[in-house]
Amino acid sequence: MDVVTWEEEVELERRQKNRFFALHPQSPLSEDDQLQFAGLDYFPADPKYRFEVELERHENAEVISIEDTTGGTREMTRAGEFRFEVDGVACTLQAYRSDPLEERLFVPFRDRSNGEETYPAGRHLDLEPDRSLTDDGSWIVDLNRAYNPWCAYSEAYACPFVLPENWLKVRIAAGERAFRLGKQ
Repeated sequence: MDVVTWEEEVELERRQKNRFFALHPQSPLSEDDQLQFAGLDYFPADPKYRFEVELERHENAEVISIEDTTGGTREMTRAGEFRFEVDGVACTLQAYRSDPLEERLFVPFRDRSNGEETYPAGRHLDLEPDRSLTDDGSWIVDLNRAYNPWCAYSEAYACPFVLPENWLKVRIAAGERAFRLGKQ
């Protein structure tokens, strides 16, 4: 049985996403954009942006409202926070749940790469327990899997804004880069 390395798994996920964007009827790209689509652009997978950390749970899981790009709001529960270091800089990211009973975590963030290198409004991570929760209860926070919200590809989508509590003071050279149709 072949063992798939972490890097191979990340690359496979990226190829699958490119195929979905190019061919699937539920792609966030218009049919015209799908014809011009040359693939998404990513930073090379780098293990320095992959962390196994505890979720520091908040005792009182506060429900907050997050505004989205259409002026609407979404209710989310602040489940806890992840703490790690990038290039010697302490980083903290809040993790949210859209349903307080589910284990899946949503981690939107902004960093110093936003604007020129990555989508200006920030990127997202989805942490599924079956893939991101280790046997010892730590979470795998892999910034190499950071993706652009669908509003980066079409104004037809509403995406939540990243709250200032998840604005990192470092550049995260991992995950998906800014989308430029036909220029990848």
